[in-house]
Amino acid sequence: MKKYDVIWIGTGQATGTVVPRLVGAGKSVAIVEGGRVGGSCVNYGCTPTKTMVASARAAHMARRGPDFGINVGEFTVDFDKVMERQNNIRNGGSQGMEGWLRGMDNVDFYAEYGHFESDHTVRVGDETIEGTTIVLNVGGRPRVVPIPGIDDVDWLNNARLLDLTELPKHLIVVGGSYIGMEFSQIFRRLGSEVTILEGAPHLMFREDEDIATAAHEVLESEGINVITGAMVQKLAQDAPQDITVTYSSDGEEKTVNGSHLLLAIGRVPNSDKLNLEAAGVEVDERGYIPVNGFTQTNVPHIYAVGDVNGRGAFTHTSVNDGETFWDHYTGTGDRNIDDRLVTYAMFIDPPLGRVGMSEKEARQSGKNVLMATRPMKYISRAKEKDETAGLVKLIVDADTEEILGATILGVGGDEIVNMFTPFMLTHSSYKLFRKAVLTHPTVAELMPWILDDLKPLE
Repeated sequence: MKKYDVIWIGTGQATGTVVPRLVGAGKSVAIVEGGRVGGSCVNYGCTPTKTMVASARAAHMARRGPDFGINVGEFTVDFDKVMERQNNIRNGGSQGMEGWLRGMDNVDFYAEYGHFESDHTVRVGDETIEGTTIVLNVGGRPRVVPIPGIDDVDWLNNARLLDLTELPKHLIVVGGSYIGMEFSQIFRRLGSEVTILEGAPHLMFREDEDIATAAHEVLESEGINVITGAMVQKLAQDAPQDITVTYSSDGEEKTVNGSHLLLAIGRVPNSDKLNLEAAGVEVDERGYIPVNGFTQTNVPHIYAVGDVNGRGAFTHTSVNDGETFWDHYTGTGDRNIDDRLVTYAMFIDPPLGRVGMSEKEARQSGKNVLMATRPMKYISRAKEKDETAGLVKLIVDADTEEILGATILGVGGDEIVNMFTPFMLTHSSYKLFRKAVLTHPTVAELMPWILDDLKPLE
């Protein structure tokens, strides 16, 4: 049985952060990966989808040319080229990462799925290997709900969608959160008819209702049919591109027909195939692996980083998990994910960026809260760019004067929100932030000024 200092199972984005450091420290490493190298981000998430977002925006701006005095005339969307571009980028990223990892000294790459035989041993294909330390970086996968008729329908998820060879005539999207909304706008801008079915009263269930309403208006303005309060009852398919979704809304049974169906109804952790019981590793009721602030599981030499630990389903939180593991493993740093301020974005256009508390969370916190908002239509740079949809919302603790949260739905929101995160980590007064002098003319320059409008929550 071959023994390693570290067995690293799965190759999500924490892998590229930590494995080179392990190698540099002289550690022997076994990498275990039965699927595509790079995890969800490279293969099915950030990389391909943001590549498609760019193509879709190019089509959108071409249509908007006359708004800026630019007449582009008739144009067409080359869907084959759109898909070729995203496939080249994601495949190149995955293959490049695999070659890089395989080429590292003191690293053995096992192209197999692994599962525990004991708390220090892992079965990989026909071999059993032993690790002093074991890191689980296995991510998650699309959630599948047992909807009646689902086995008889050629449904898509975010991975299968990336293998399409023709543009859907009518894409039905079940789920009105991050994945569903991003793909809805992408395919509408590329030329598909799109319908979103969301069971909740409004889109983006994690966000404040006014933010969700503004995003809803953006999608509808582009011709997307958004139906909220729609509970899917059954699915049926009468021909290769003839899918019927039956749903209930306002107490009535209704149907919508489309050529393609995307199920974007959440994700589940890939913990169920690891035989965690053999290692004594605990999971919660949803299958996530609980960890402490150092990413340790209940078995101290076994760590869980990335989506599988349920502490943030984002590439940047996965990378931070990896750095936190490294700090604890080497005793050289003080990162602790319990202290992390989660910043994230939804890459619709205009994008949503958020850090810290929402208004809803602030109201539930019991804190003495101040809030300021400003619609994008009152921000000069947004008007100059003719991208005035959305709003900014800033939350402050009136007693400590700390900024508790920032939500920016609007042009540049995904980038601008990042200016708040490091400032919030300092726990400084918002009055210091207000003193900052920022570049004109930008959307970001208005962020300090918006604080002048702070008022107690009503």
